[in-house]
Order: sequence, then structure tokens, then C-alpha cells
Amino acid sequence: MPTTAKEVKEHGWDELDVILFSGDAYVDHPSFGAAVIGRVLLDMGLRVAIVPQPNWRDDLRDFKKLGIPRLFFGVTAGNMDSMVNHYTAGKRLRSNDAYTPGGKSGFRPDYATVVYTNILKDLYPDIPVILGGIEASLRRFTHYDYWKNELKPNILTWSKADMLIYGMGEQPLEQIVRLLRKGVPVESLNTIPQTAVLQDKDSSLPKNKNWEDIELFSHEECLNDKSRFAQNFKHIEEESNRMHPARLHQVCEEKRIVVNPALPPLKEKEVDYSFNLPYTRLPHPRYHNKGAIPAFDMIKYSVNLHRGCFGGCSFCTISAHQGKFISSRSEQSILKEVQQIAEEEDFKGIISDLGGPSANMYKMQGIDVSICEKCKRPSCIFPSVCKNLNTSHQPLIEIYRKADQIPGIRKTFIGSGVRYDMLLNESASDEEKKSHQVYLKELLTKHVSGRLKVAPEHTSDKVLKTMRKPSFGLFKRFTHKFQKINEESGLNQQIIPYFISSHPACEERDMALLAAETKSLNFNLEQVQDFTPTPMTLATVMYYTGLDPYNMKKVYVARKKEEKTGQRQYFFWYKPQMRQQLEKKIRNSGWFDILKILFPDKQTDISSVKKQNHFKKKKTSRKR
Repeated sequence: MPTTAKEVKEHGWDELDVILFSGDAYVDHPSFGAAVIGRVLLDMGLRVAIVPQPNWRDDLRDFKKLGIPRLFFGVTAGNMDSMVNHYTAGKRLRSNDAYTPGGKSGFRPDYATVVYTNILKDLYPDIPVILGGIEASLRRFTHYDYWKNELKPNILTWSKADMLIYGMGEQPLEQIVRLLRKGVPVESLNTIPQTAVLQDKDSSLPKNKNWEDIELFSHEECLNDKSRFAQNFKHIEEESNRMHPARLHQVCEEKRIVVNPALPPLKEKEVDYSFNLPYTRLPHPRYHNKGAIPAFDMIKYSVNLHRGCFGGCSFCTISAHQGKFISSRSEQSILKEVQQIAEEEDFKGIISDLGGPSANMYKMQGIDVSICEKCKRPSCIFPSVCKNLNTSHQPLIEIYRKADQIPGIRKTFIGSGVRYDMLLNESASDEEKKSHQVYLKELLTKHVSGRLKVAPEHTSDKVLKTMRKPSFGLFKRFTHKFQKINEESGLNQQIIPYFISSHPACEERDMALLAAETKSLNFNLEQVQDFTPTPMTLATVMYYTGLDPYNMKKVYVARKKEEKTGQRQYFFWYKPQMRQQLEKKIRNSGWFDILKILFPDKQTDISSVKKQNHFKKKKTSRKR
């Protein structure tokens, strides 16, 4: 796609049909959403240009340089929510941006989708603006914004855009373009699946006899009552995870947002289509000598096998955006991409990742799909693996083996997260169990670069239940299998576990126990994160409301900065600068069982400490 007026002329075009604006640098690769949408539009015969990371602080020349498109402007914040991109969990401004040349920060605004759209609507009020990307997708209803610490209305209301496409947007976009080309005005495009539009609150909903309708509590009701916001979320999540969801609508001030049901999961040919388009797989030449784009370097030699994730983790947005049903690419499409990479001039023979949203969900679906059509469980593997889920890893094993045989491929690694709970599923069939054993051995002996990253997330079963993650006991079983295969194969590999602090339901003692438990397993933690509330996740709703939307019971939440910092410290108990501070905290809390494990070398006589604490309590009670 051209990015300047000069490049448009070089294409031989005197007019553009669509102009895209993106918060990311322009990389023509199937892992970058704006590139995918651009390629789909080009394939439809449209003249498309993109303005990556426009300057919103000058005279707005970037918003004017390509003129007015014949059909619409398309706006995305990029591959991430701009606020997650900009700020840490502690709300500190990040000093880098992985989607910008040189990793430099400051090339996109906060709430980029809204800022870009407001500018376009001020400049060209009569030209339609259609939103897409993860920032718009996950802000399609009233949502909690962690960075402003407030409920915000749906993003159409405060961006002034005409329409929103949520989720993976190729198919709804094709329908929109087809109708716009026929002369149908954008305001009449109100029954396209997987889109959202605004209408007057008192107007009747557009007719569709095939859709069930659910009205959510209004934005104003959510502002006045947190429990109503929580109840809304239950409907939103359940419908996001149904094969045939309802249409949801919600009043905000004088308008009503109408969110049409998502399209069914893509079929294999439909997934292949967008991946098989003629990407250059490179950043645009405009970035030559401007520094590497870190996000591109990370995925340059990776291959995505599928879309969707049925894990349903309460802190994750994948199913809300991509859906829980797996849409897999064909073996032919995947191997063709591996072949393309192998033929690249600078390729050194290493595929960094053959994966997806979860590494080992390729080709998995319900054994009896009619059961799936009635199901609205957010997760197919929590609290236990669904008996109707086919968890055979054989198709994935075949992909690994065939990719390794392609000339020029020396090694294929798996960099995406592996769901080990499926590999330890006792209720699986004998055939599935056999595939689990073969997969695990092949993974550990052929596709790990010495360090396997997995995500138990916590050690407390109480916290894990809130996260919708399996018991930590399952992770221990996995580590035993890992070590056994290591020993049998003469390898010396490590597990690198990933943990989260300050998640709803997690208290300070839970973190102290996590430190003790992981020390017992000889882990010095590296992959850790303080929980960041992001729009449209169960955990975020719990954080804001203090309620579990599914039973309306109270949930403990660490919100204060000192609470969050206090929990995070336990990740680093082994660092000299932390030891003294944590020893004191643990003693004062009376957690001597934990003290014994974490700091046995600096133990004082526990019985004497207990006596001192008992004496202090008696003395205090006498004073009272």
C-alpha cells in the first residue's frame, strides 16, 4: 500500500477508495492487522493507502496529504490497545514502543482510535469512518478504563465514528465494501454481522428474524450501580463464546449502540485466504535506516497456525476478540509460508515460533459440533477439559515434522504458550493420550531452545480458580514429566514459569506462599507481571466492581499502589535488597511456616518470636 501522495501516483492512481490510519508502523506481514485489512481490500480491487502513525500534534498534514477516499476512512490503534502500549501496570509511561522504528515512544496518542477519528470527523464530517482493531473491538460496550479509573461509554459514542467492526474483520469488511460499492449509504448498513452501529435510543431495532436480542443495562445505570455493570459483563462474555450469539444493545445518553452477532467461526479455506495474500513480509521501505521495529523482529520468522482460544482465562481478551472456537489453517497453507520464509535471503534456518494464541490448540474442536452449538461456557478446559473436546495433538505433530523436512529449515521452535492441562487430561481417549505423550516428547526434544515457557500464573488454588486456570498441582505433575523426558533424552533444559501478582482474589499471604512454593521447586522467577486491568475481561470487571459477575459474590481486590507493590515484591524474595524487608513483613504477619522455607539461614528462634508477639498483644489489650 502507498503511504504518500507520491507513492499513490507511482501506483497510477488518481483517486483512493479507502485510506487506513494506524497507530503502528506499517509492516506488510500477516501478523499486523492493518496489513491484513489492506491486502484484503487490495484483493477486492480497491485502491488503498495507509497513513501509519500520523502526527496528530502539528498542522494535521498527515490527515490531509492523501485527500478524501471514495468509500471510507479506516482507523485502528494498531495491534495493541494504545493505553496498554503506553503505560505499565503501575501507570508509569513506558520509554519504548515495540511497534515503532527504533522502539521509540511518543509516535501515537493515548486512545489513538478516538484521537484519529475525531480529527478526521472534524476535517471531513461527511466521509464515513469505520473502526477496527483490538482497541475498538474491546471497547464496544460500556467498559472500565484503568488509566482514567472510570467507566467509559462505548467507543463509537466518544470517537464519533460511523461504524465499528469487532474481532477479526475480513468477512464483515467484505460485506460492507460490496454494499458501499452498490451505493448503499453507510447509515443503512445496520444488519451486518460482527459490526456495531449507533441509532437513536427510541428507534426500533433493525429487523432480523434469526437473531435473539438482549438489552444490557444502560451506561448511566452502570455508572450508578457497579453490580449492573457486572451483570452486563456476564451477558457479553457468554454471547462472545456462543456459536450462534444474540444481538446485544445498550443505551448511552440519547443513543443506543447495537452490536450485531459475530459471524460463525471461519472455515479452513476462509482462514487460508487472508494468510495466502501476497505479503512482502517486510516493513515499508520508508523505515530504511530508521532502526529496527522490535515487534517485527520478534515475529519475522514465526508462523501462525490458527485463530481463537478456548482457554477462557479471566485476564485474557483473546476469546473476546478472536472467539473461543478454533479456526485453523490448512497444512498446505502453513507449509507454504514456512517454505517462503526458508527462501528469504537473510534467513538462518530457524523458525522462531510455529504457534498461535495458544500453541497446542491447532485443529481442535468439539467431537459432536451440535453440542458446541448449544454451549456458552467461556472455557472448554476449565474447570475441567470438556468431554466433547477432541484434544488429539496428532495434526500438530504432523505439521512440526513436515515443517522440519523443508529444505533450508534447521530448527522450528515453539514460542507460544503451551496449555499443559490438555496434555495431562485423564478423561481423554487412549488415542488422545498417546498423542499427548508423543507431542510432549517431540516438543521437549526438538522444539525447545533450552527454556520452555509455561504459564501456571499462580500457586494458590483459590486465586487460580478466579483466573480460570488449573490447580498448581497439575503444574507440578507437568514439571515431573518434563524432568523425566529431560533425563531420558540427556538434556538439561529449564521450565520458565510465568506468574501474575495482584490478580483479583490474590492477597499478600497468597504471594508469600507463592514465593515459598516456587523456591521449593528451585525457581528464581523472571517472567512475572503485576495484573493490569484491560477492557472486556472478567478479571477487570472483578477489579472495578469487587464482584464475581457469575455469582455476584464479593472478591478481594488489591487496588492501592502499596498493596500492589507489596504483592509484587514476593517475586523477588531472592534478591539481597528484598530479603531484609520481606523477612520483617513475614515475621510481623506471623507467617513462620513461610519464613522457615524462604529464609532458613536467618531464622531466629520462632518460639521466642511467638512469645514476644503474644506479650505485645496482652499488653495492648490491658491498655485498651
